[in-house]
Amino acid sequence: MISKVKTLTIYRLPLLVMRRSWFPITLVILLLGLLALLATLQYRWLGQISDGERTRLQNHLQIDTRRFAEDFNREIQNAYFNFQLNSEVWRDKNWNEFNQRLDFWRGKTAYPNLIKNFYFVELGSENLLRYDNQNKTFQAADWTANLINLKPKIADEKNFQPIAEEIPALLMPVHAAEDKISRVINIRTAELEQEDISSVMMPKRYGVLVIELDADVVVNQLLPDMAKKYFSDSDGADYKFAVAGAENQVVFQTEDLTATDSSAKFFNLAPDNFISFSHRDLLSTSQGEKKSMVFSRIERTTRQSVTNDKPNRVEVQVLKGDEKPRVRIFDGENLQQNDGVWTLNVQHTAGSLEQFIANTRRKNLGVSFGILSLLAVSVVLIFLSAQRAKRFAQKQVDFVSAVSHEFRTPLAVIYSAGENLTDGVVQNENQVSQYGNLIKREGKKLSAMVEQILEFAGARSGNRKYDLRQTNVEEIIEAALSECKSLIDEKDFSIEKEIAENLPNVIADKAALSQAIQNLIANSIKYGNGNKWLKITAQNGGDKIKIAVEDRGIGIAPKDLKHVFEPFFRSERVIDEQIHGNGLGLSLVKQTVEAHGGTIEVKSEIGKGSRFTIELKSEKVKK
Repeated sequence: MISKVKTLTIYRLPLLVMRRSWFPITLVILLLGLLALLATLQYRWLGQISDGERTRLQNHLQIDTRRFAEDFNREIQNAYFNFQLNSEVWRDKNWNEFNQRLDFWRGKTAYPNLIKNFYFVELGSENLLRYDNQNKTFQAADWTANLINLKPKIADEKNFQPIAEEIPALLMPVHAAEDKISRVINIRTAELEQEDISSVMMPKRYGVLVIELDADVVVNQLLPDMAKKYFSDSDGADYKFAVAGAENQVVFQTEDLTATDSSAKFFNLAPDNFISFSHRDLLSTSQGEKKSMVFSRIERTTRQSVTNDKPNRVEVQVLKGDEKPRVRIFDGENLQQNDGVWTLNVQHTAGSLEQFIANTRRKNLGVSFGILSLLAVSVVLIFLSAQRAKRFAQKQVDFVSAVSHEFRTPLAVIYSAGENLTDGVVQNENQVSQYGNLIKREGKKLSAMVEQILEFAGARSGNRKYDLRQTNVEEIIEAALSECKSLIDEKDFSIEKEIAENLPNVIADKAALSQAIQNLIANSIKYGNGNKWLKITAQNGGDKIKIAVEDRGIGIAPKDLKHVFEPFFRSERVIDEQIHGNGLGLSLVKQTVEAHGGTIEVKSEIGKGSRFTIELKSEKVKK
C-alpha cells in the first residue's frame, strides 16, 4: 500500500522593518537650536537688566546715604538752633526762656536724652556755668578736662568751629543784644563777583553756650536708628556701614568695611534755609535807603561756587550798621571740612554693590539656563524614549513573527500527523506509535513555548513567586539534564559534567533554577553549529557557587554581548541563518538568577563557542 502521508510546506514570515523617519530627528534639532537661541537672548537680556538694576541700586543707595546725613544733621541742628539766645538772658540770669526752649525741644525730639549737659562760658572770664536739671537754673561749676581742652576753640573768634567732635559737643556763640543787623548778604551766582568780596563786622560775642551731647545716645540709639531706617534690607539689598571721625577713627560700625559703595559727610550745622535776599536787592539797599532789621538770632550759612574748576566755600555773614559786608572765601580743603566732621561709608554685605549685582546675575543665569537645560534634556529624553519605544515595538513585531513561526511548525506537524491517522493512511501499529510519539513531542514543544511566554509575562509584571529553600546544586543540574534528555538524544550531543564534591547548598527555587539551566542547555544545542559537545561545571568559588554551561557553537559577536539578555533580542546572524527562537530564553535566565540574588555573565568568541556562568551565594553565606 502506498502511503498518502500529507506534507505541509513551512514558509518563514518575513520580519517587518520600520522605515526610518528623519522628521523626529529634524524636529529635535530645531527645538534644541531654538533653546540655544533663547539662552543667548536670555544672557543678553539679563545683562541689560543687571545694568539697569545696578544703576537703580546705586542711585537708591546714594539717596539713602544723603538722607541719612540730612536726618542726622537735622536732629543735631534742632538741638543747636533751638537754644540760640542773646546776651540779655545770660546777663539777667532769667532762665525762663531757656527752660521753655528746652521743654519745647524735648517734646519734639525723638531723643530727649541726646543732650547730656549745658555749659555757658562768658568770654574774658574764667567763670563756668552748668545747667542743673533739677533746679532748672545755671549754676557755677568747675572746669572739666574736656572743657579745658575746648578753651582755645571757644576763644578763637576768627576760626570759630561750632562742632567739637572729640567730646562730642556743639559750641553756640552768644552775641551782644545791642548789635543790630541791617542787611544779609547772599551769593546767588555760580561765580563770585569782585564787588561781593568786601568786609563785614560781625556782632560782638558775649560768650559761648557749650551743648555736650551724650555719646552713648549718639552711638547706641541715633546712629543705629538711622541705619535701620535707611540700610536695613534696603530695596532687597543688605548693607553694612561705618562712621569715621575727622581723623579716620571709628565712631560706629556694624561690620568691618573693606570697600565703599557710597559715602557722605555729615555732622554739620550749616542751615539750608538761611534768610537771604537777591543780589539785585542787595545792591539797591546798599546804595539807597538804609533799612534796619533786628534778628533774634545771628546765623551763618555756606554756599558753594565753582571758579576755575575749583570748589570754593562762600561764608555769607550779616551786615552791621553802615559798615561794609564781608564775604569769606575758603579753598576746597576748608570746604570739605565744613561739609561735616564725620564720614558715613556704606558697603554692600556681598563685598560691593557691583559684586552683589554680579552674584544676582549669576543666580538668574543659573536659574534660566537650568530651566532651558531641563527643557533641552526633556526634549532629548522624550526623543530617546520615543526611539526606545519604537525599537521595543519593532522587537514585539519580531517576537510575534517568531512565535507565530515557532507555533506554526509543531502545529503543522501535529495537524499533518492527525490527518494521516484520521484518513487511515497509517494502519501499522508501529507507525501509529511513531505518529503518536511525534504528536506528543511537538505538543511538548508547544507547551514549553507557552510556559516560557507565561513565565516572561509573570516576571515582567512582578507577580511571579519563588519557593526558596535549601537545595543541592547537583540535584538542580541533574533535573535540568533529565528534562533536556530527549533533546540531547535527538541532537546526539555529548555531555561533559564537572561537578565539585561537597558543594554547599544554595537557597533557591529548584524548579525555577533548573528551568534557567535548561534554557542555557537548549541554547547551546540550538546554536551548536554541528559541534555536538556540551560541558556543565559546578564549582565552589569561595562564598559563591558557580554553575557554567559551555559549548563550541557559533559564538556571539562582541557588539551583541551587551544585548543578549534583553527580551526579544536576536542577533542579525541568527536571523540570517533562520535559526528558530523568540528571544526570551536568556532574558528569563537573567531574571531568575537575579531573583535568587545572583548574577550571570557570558564570555563568547565568534566560531569558538560561548560560556554562560551563574553565580549564587552559598547557603553558608546567606546564614
